[in-house]
Amino acid sequence: MCAAFRAQGHDAWSCDLQPTRGNPDWHYQQDIMDVVSLGWDLIILHPDCTAMALSGNRWYGAGMPYSDQRTAAIKWTVGLWRESIKHADSVALENPASVIFKHLDAQAQYIQPWMFGHGEVKRTGFALHNLLPLVPTDIVDGREERIWRMPPSPTRKRDRSVTYQGIADAIADQWGGL
Repeated sequence: MCAAFRAQGHDAWSCDLQPTRGNPDWHYQQDIMDVVSLGWDLIILHPDCTAMALSGNRWYGAGMPYSDQRTAAIKWTVGLWRESIKHADSVALENPASVIFKHLDAQAQYIQPWMFGHGEVKRTGFALHNLLPLVPTDIVDGREERIWRMPPSPTRKRDRSVTYQGIADAIADQWGGL
């Protein structure tokens, strides 16, 4: 997503505890709480979805073995959201079908890759602060469940979280002019 914004001439940066797959010159490899207040026009958050995704209810749901991790993830993500809307004019928070959206005071929108030129299924949600919902750019046939069917691997979690290029381009086009 950062590359899509930079391709349009925006001063776009990424932040993660992990190294970037993109250009390290435009990446903060550190805690997001250390950079969220630097003065941004737009912040797009991608908090870890492991404990919050509905697909993990059998492990992280109420009364399940890791429910305390879900509670902690929700608390941290709500705190991140509140800090972000204090320090940026517009904020989006991306997660799959997730419990987080009911905890945020924000409009929510769900999209699919097939709405943006990719014949795949990966329901993705956005909480929106001072942003309009994304408008589909290229509805295509095909509903492959490639992401859901990925086999176990050391990089599976990261590979599943990659943003489709058509979605990244739509976000840069539709939100980048703000």
